[in-house]
Amino acid sequence: MKIAFSAVLSNKLRSSLTMLGIIIGIISVTMMGTVIEGINRSFKESVSVFGANVLYIQKFPWVSEEDFSKFRNRRNLEIRFSDYILKHSTTVESTSPNVSSIANISFLSNQFSGAFISGTSSLYQKTTGGEIQDGRYFSESEDLGGRQVCVIGANVKEELFGSIDPIGKIIKVNGSPYKILGVYEKQGGMFGSFTTDNRVYVPIKSFVSKFGSGRRDVTINVLVKDDVDIEEAKEEIRGIMRQLRRLSPIQEDDFNINQQGLLSNILGQLTIIISVIGFFITGLSLFVGGIGIMNIMFVSVAERTKEIGIRKSIGAKRRTILFQFLVEASIISLLGGLVGVMVSYPLSLIVNNFLPTSMPIFIIGVSLLISISVGIISGFLPALKASKMDPVEALRYE
Repeated sequence: MKIAFSAVLSNKLRSSLTMLGIIIGIISVTMMGTVIEGINRSFKESVSVFGANVLYIQKFPWVSEEDFSKFRNRRNLEIRFSDYILKHSTTVESTSPNVSSIANISFLSNQFSGAFISGTSSLYQKTTGGEIQDGRYFSESEDLGGRQVCVIGANVKEELFGSIDPIGKIIKVNGSPYKILGVYEKQGGMFGSFTTDNRVYVPIKSFVSKFGSGRRDVTINVLVKDDVDIEEAKEEIRGIMRQLRRLSPIQEDDFNINQQGLLSNILGQLTIIISVIGFFITGLSLFVGGIGIMNIMFVSVAERTKEIGIRKSIGAKRRTILFQFLVEASIISLLGGLVGVMVSYPLSLIVNNFLPTSMPIFIIGVSLLISISVGIISGFLPALKASKMDPVEALRYE
């Protein structure tokens, strides 16, 4: 180890230039790993918004390879379907309809443009989850009475009220006054407007009276009981929906039952694509770095031929010479890996402004392991050449 370190330090510029390829390769490995890990973690946090045991009955599928026009021409779902499913299903804990519109909201002189206004029932929070940070959700009597009350998302609260307590305040939704009863806890994540953050929730009767139902898409949110298999619940709900839609046995469904698992499948496919492309590029960087190490190690073996001859002539075994040069190649590669990891951390903080990143310890460990492996593989042929030298020929080398 001491001899190997001395050899690296005696040729600082050459060693540094050799490390450059490894540094670039390890930065690529580490950054790719941190982005993939960050996306996975962010997705898992974000997808929890949709609930593992919550089903979404909608006109459109979340994922499909079929022509969009097929789904666009379907009949809209109706608000009454929500109560019908809850009454006739044995697998459902609660249901809530949801119909949305975009509106401008104001409080005094503060404006929030393009907020999503969701008309729903008093069971919405129970059905879809989500925590109320301040205040409460609207009650069944307020729901059935179509009262002009609302619950707002975290972003709406921040834009309109800042540090002011919004509970009990009156906001204008497209000019109509609504009293704030509660504020949702901030959800954030990758799905933007699909979370509660940019939304205002009002009783569905109030929504219909102010915005109309017209040809709006209705989503029926369904919470499946904890002790019921999700697929069993889907089949029962599918049967109820076909009955509501008056579909004959030979007609295909004109609705979709969406769930969280569909999004997880998309992420899995996306991660595989990113990984294949990213690690192909990374592999090229490491290959170039490995060639650089191999080239320099051949030069090092040639320069130290007489030293090898002296060592072998006084009893050094082939494996000793082999190990010496493998250690030297590994040290060059490991030092390059350490520099690459140190550069990657601040880079990951910059990238985090555009893409979610996460750098757990195992990614650092894998990166360093890869750098050592590249050093061993690249240094093996030069080290093998050195170990096979004839001591007499080596001593005569000039």
